[in-house]
Amino acid sequence: MSAPNAGDTAWVLVCAGLVLFMTPGLAAFYGGMVRTRNVLAMLQQNMIALGVVSLTWVLVGYTIAFGDDAGSGLFGNLELFGLTDLKVPPAPNLHVVDGRITIPTLAFVLFQMMFAVITPALVTGATAGRLRFGGWVLFLAVWSIVVYAPIAHWLWHPGGWLAKFGTQDWAGGLVVHASAGAAVLAVLLVVGRRRDWPHTAAPPNSIPLTIVGAGILWFGWFGFNGGDGLQANGLAAQAVLNTHLAAAAAMLVWLALERVTDGHSTVVGAVSGAVAGLATVTPTAGYVNAASAVAIGALAGLVCHFALKLKYLLRLDDALDVLAVHFVGGMLGTLLLGLFGNRGVNPLGADGLFLGGGGGLLWRQLVGVVSVVAFSFVLTWLIAAGVQALIGLRVPPADQERLDQAQQGADAYHLGGVTSLTAPGAPRRRTAAPPAGEPAVPPGQRVRVVTALLEPDPAANSADLRDALLRAGAISVIVSDAAVATTTPQASLLPRGYWQDQPLAARLRVTVLVGADGVGAVLDELDRMGARRSDTFVQEAERVQS
Repeated sequence: MSAPNAGDTAWVLVCAGLVLFMTPGLAAFYGGMVRTRNVLAMLQQNMIALGVVSLTWVLVGYTIAFGDDAGSGLFGNLELFGLTDLKVPPAPNLHVVDGRITIPTLAFVLFQMMFAVITPALVTGATAGRLRFGGWVLFLAVWSIVVYAPIAHWLWHPGGWLAKFGTQDWAGGLVVHASAGAAVLAVLLVVGRRRDWPHTAAPPNSIPLTIVGAGILWFGWFGFNGGDGLQANGLAAQAVLNTHLAAAAAMLVWLALERVTDGHSTVVGAVSGAVAGLATVTPTAGYVNAASAVAIGALAGLVCHFALKLKYLLRLDDALDVLAVHFVGGMLGTLLLGLFGNRGVNPLGADGLFLGGGGGLLWRQLVGVVSVVAFSFVLTWLIAAGVQALIGLRVPPADQERLDQAQQGADAYHLGGVTSLTAPGAPRRRTAAPPAGEPAVPPGQRVRVVTALLEPDPAANSADLRDALLRAGAISVIVSDAAVATTTPQASLLPRGYWQDQPLAARLRVTVLVGADGVGAVLDELDRMGARRSDTFVQEAERVQS
């Protein structure tokens, strides 16, 4: 046996770390797009996969996926249970490996573990707001063994039946994206829809968090696709370049379509297009040239954008469009390999239809898509239905909009709109408490309380708001968040081209304590700031004894 190659080993280990980083990236990507009160639950549903699936992979997942074939091409034997006997590097022709590949088996185990971890985590974007944590943990454990590991064996083990048939999958168009997408279909049938869907939509709580998550995914995808040749060589460079080019092309096409259909090119659209391109190029990254990668990315931006309507056609409440981006993208890329495959890039690949290879590869890719989707859908439905019957997978409807409190007893955010108001002057440390001033109105004297509702924008500067009211005669000023019912709902743009009519509009409630002779001046100042007299109230009050 040849000694392990240090450069190849280092590259594979780095790629394993990059793929691991994608799981918290996915958590942030999804976490920014859910309701404010469901952020922690979404983050935990993704992060828990690192704990659960890592252990199931070491115990039994790896031996089912990459143990010697049991003879049927469907799964490996159990000789590697618990990784008790690993002495040799991956077998020749394993995945896209030939006889020159010499890396420690544990490096390969670790690299493949990270794929097993992130694959079921993709499901959480579709089921946002509906998963019971205990049921999800059980689902993760069973699915990673019963569904993911056999599919990995079919395509990435030399004895797998699809590998012998000639179906190709460089880094997971079928093993990861198509299998997870079919799982989404099945799980959504079990957990059902959110309350009032599709008549209500959940506005994202933090688009910046989503963008950070997308950036981590893009970065990590270099390891996702770049490490699958298990060598630090020109093919790895080609796969990484193809990955980036496809994401870039898909981003631009998605933005152009957004501009045409919705009138805006949004940052959420940009990263949605990029992720669609990344998912679509995944099965092809090590088998096509750079020009083909650009074409694949452009087609991904086009097809996946229009696939956003798929959930409405199927009447499935896919909250964050996993079906459009990952399921459609994975299947599309798998089929496009049958068109763009190029043996000049990778001798272990095959020429597609556009390279003179005829329709043979396209047929083999189609068989792979149908087989993986059918297997994952049926098995996933059985697992999800079993978990639902045993311990419950769907949360009670009353908890759907408050999962953080229901499952963790905590909130992700503790800031309101008032604390976000700007003020002039450089930040500084407070060295001493300001001296307490004498009350402008003696205790026991009658005063007035003026309450008004303001648009947030005209009152954006807290110092200006305070100073203007104090000059008008205010004794004290209190500002709080409020929402008012509107006769004409306000239309707000949600991510990926969705619109929502909001019948409650955000306002600032300003409560001013003022002497009787200053009421008129305060009302005039509030009028100047945009307050409507129909929403303004004046009440008599009495200053209490301190």
